[in-house]
Amino acid sequence: MSRHAGQMALPGGRVHEGESAEECAIRELHEELGLGVSHDDIVGLLDDFDTRSGFTITPVVIWTHEETAALQPSKFEVAELYVIAIPELRAAVSSAKPDQAFSLRLERVEVFAPTAAILYQFSEVALDGRPARVTGFYQPPFTHR
Repeated sequence: MSRHAGQMALPGGRVHEGESAEECAIRELHEELGLGVSHDDIVGLLDDFDTRSGFTITPVVIWTHEETAALQPSKFEVAELYVIAIPELRAAVSSAKPDQAFSLRLERVEVFAPTAAILYQFSEVALDGRPARVTGFYQPPFTHR
């Protein structure tokens, strides 16, 4: 994960003309983290998330067998790399309250929507098999840029 201007974000970016959300995710993983994955590594999609800043995020879930040591964060796009273990994510999700002040409190950083909402839905749906919708999760004003 990368953090820009005091915020934590998942790898991602704008879809180029003629590119699918899946192709964009694969390209962005390579550009931001040096991770080479293919379309065969895509597990699926989470719900689109409309941001207060006017963008729609399409979270693409990708599985790879690469070790964390293989990540090569781009010095141009990643201020600091956060690797979150599944038990830490699950603990943050289980203690979160999806209300007006929603956030995920991880060991090293507090995360807000849209990133927190995407991580929350991933944990609930992909890891624990529970349905979860996150479109109405609170987005603090600093995320509206």
